[in-house]
This record gives sequence, structure tokens and C-alpha cells, in this order.
Amino acid sequence: MAEPKFRVAICGGGIGGLILAIALLKYPDIRVDIYEAADEFKEIGAGIMMWGRTWRIFLELGLKEDMAKIAFIPDDDRKRVAFDFRKADLREEGFQFSVFESPYGCIRFHRAHFLDVLVDRLPKDIAHFSKKLILYREDHECVTMAFADGTTSTCDLLVGCDGIKSTVRKEMYEQAWRNGSEIPNILSYDEPIWSGSVTYRALVPAQLLKEEDGTSHRILSRPMIYCGQSKHVVAYGIAKDRIGNVVAFVTEPEREGEPFDDAWISEPSKQDLVDAFEHFEPEVRELLQKVENPSLWAIHELRPLPFWVSNKVALLGDAAHAMTPHQGAGAGQAIEDAYILAALLGDRRTKRDNIPNVLTTYEHIRMPIVHHTMRGSNANGKLYEFNGEPKDDLKTLGEVIGKQWDWLWETPPAKQIELGLELLYGERVRARL
Repeated sequence: MAEPKFRVAICGGGIGGLILAIALLKYPDIRVDIYEAADEFKEIGAGIMMWGRTWRIFLELGLKEDMAKIAFIPDDDRKRVAFDFRKADLREEGFQFSVFESPYGCIRFHRAHFLDVLVDRLPKDIAHFSKKLILYREDHECVTMAFADGTTSTCDLLVGCDGIKSTVRKEMYEQAWRNGSEIPNILSYDEPIWSGSVTYRALVPAQLLKEEDGTSHRILSRPMIYCGQSKHVVAYGIAKDRIGNVVAFVTEPEREGEPFDDAWISEPSKQDLVDAFEHFEPEVRELLQKVENPSLWAIHELRPLPFWVSNKVALLGDAAHAMTPHQGAGAGQAIEDAYILAALLGDRRTKRDNIPNVLTTYEHIRMPIVHHTMRGSNANGKLYEFNGEPKDDLKTLGEVIGKQWDWLWETPPAKQIELGLELLYGERVRARL
């Protein structure tokens, strides 16, 4: 087998890391290795959703048929209901105040099933488990990685896909600090910030959401966001509507940015959840009564980082831009990062010696879009809970929420690839998608 033109090490086997690997495997002259801290690939959480712009990437990667086995996939990209918004903090019946539609609607998956599809696309020899990165070092020749098990490995390019508590990001920012970076308080960027919200997460089997007369709870057929003062519930069907995914947020707005001293993930009682929403409308209370064994998550995010790359090392996904979940964009943005970075690396003109330029270009074209999405997601959380503006004019509030998704139609991934290749090589190309 011919010597690869360069070797890419992916630190972290979550969704972003796996998509990057799958996209790079299209280029046989690039060697790809995934280093995963756990002893297997696994996803924590329940539901995951995808917008049309991200789904087009999956079409390009040839994943349509496999994904169609685990989720309902629309046949075309006409606009469908993505979310139905209700004012729900009423003891009696609430009411709809807005409906958001988008191409394909929102495509919804069970995270574990989603991950399995990606894992099945990987060659057996590229994944290395129980490899917890503790540090890396760069020199002119390569990047050397050191793992907690005492082993080391080298690569030409290291991509940190290791989440909100990223070791790669920590090392990158500490090295910048040691090298005398002029960015004020540079080490503070590595610290996740508590949003002031916690969320109860749970799965409910569809049979528990069906009545004797054959009717089902509306979340199985229509993604719902039930809004209330400083609380809201997101609920929709996954696994071809065989399971209801329930995510219930409770926020203390005044505590945003405070330290969160407890465990980020804990196990509350069902009664804690039910009591938190006892003033919501009947269909929310009925839904939460069906929940068993909820988990409680403290929602953290990163401040927008001043840089994502350093010479031959790059950050991707939550390691670069962990955000609140209020635009359903976290996984999608990681997938866009991965697809675009792979396209730039896979170009025939990209060689080992110009990797730093490629990474700088990746950062340049991705960072403004992602930071806009991060800010929009944070703002949406406030709007859903009547803590933004407007608070009382629900018609206007619905319009404001709808405009928060304008990024879905702006600068699609294909255009970002075109821009990146033009910046790198001065050539206009027409990317697919």
C-alpha cells in the first residue's frame, strides 16, 4: 500500500469525529485513525434531530438508505412542520402561538441507532479504544499524542473531536498561554459556562402514549415545544415514532454564568420532574406522568472561542463550539465542520506542508457561522421561556423565534467549501449539495 500523503488522528469517537472519518475515507491517500477514550463507541442521550442543510451532507455521503431504516425520511425537501409552539404554563388548556416550518421539517433519530449507522461504515482497523489523551506536542515533523495507558502515537494532523471538556482544546489554549498570547484571560475560554438551565431527559415507549380509542399523544406525529415562564418542554417521536423523546428545561436566568458545583448528570426522581411542571397544561402533565427513570443534565456551553486551530491541530464540534440545544444545531454544526474540513483536506492540492493553511481556512469560513448559531441558540432558550423580548406579545414572539432560524438558508456547506478552496488555491469550483 502506498505511503499516505498525510496522517489524520481524530481524538474522540462521537458524531463529529465519526463523520469526519467517513468523509475522509473517500480519499485513499489520507490515513485516518480514531482514538476513543472509552472502550467502545457510544452516545449518551436520547434524541437527535437534523435540519435539511445537514441531511444533504448525508445524501452526499451515501447514508440515505441506512438512515431511512431508523427514522422517517421525507421524500423531498418541501417545507414541513419543524416545531409547533404552545403557551403551556396554564393549568387548563394552553394554545398554539407559532408554527415553524423548514425543508424536510426536522428529521429525528435515536442517538444510539444513529451512531450505529456511522460505526458500521468504518473499517475495523482505524478505531483505537481506551485511548484517553492526556497531552500532545507539536514539532516540525509531526504531532505526538500521549495517552493515559502510557502509549504514544504520531500524526501529521490532530483533530480534537473530544467534546465540551476537550483535552485537545485545553492543551491548545495552555500552549498559547505559555507562548505569551496577548489574548486577555485566554485560559478562561477553556472553561465551560453553566447556562442557568437544567434539563430532565427521558424516553417514553410509544405504547404508553396511545389511548384505548387508538389516538396518540400529539408528540408522536408533531414535534412540540411547550413554552412557559422560565421552563419549557421539547418533545417529539424518534425511532420511527416508536419512542417519545422528552426534554424538559428548568431555568434560573439570574444564575447564568455561575459555577455549577454539582454533578453535570444526575438521577432525579420522577416526582421531581412532575412537580416542576405541575402548573403546565394537561397534555404536558399527562406526558410527564408517563416518564420513568429521567436523568437530569446541567446545560453548559462555551464562550465563542478566539481560535480553533494551532499549526497542525484543529478543534471540531463541541470541542470548538459547545452550545445550548435550543436550535437543534449542536450535532448539525459538528457534522458541517467535519464535512467541510474533509473536503478541504481531500483536495488534490492539499499536502502535508500546507496543512496549517488549510486549517486556518477552515477556521475562517466556519467560525462566523457557528458563532452566530451559538448566540441564536442561547437567545432561543430565553425566548421559549418568555425571558427575552417580546415577552407578552405572542404573535410577535413567534415571528422573532422564526427569524432565529434564518441561518438554515444562509451560506450552505457547499458554498463554504467553494469559498475555502478559492481562498486556498484561487480557483472557483462548484461544490455539490
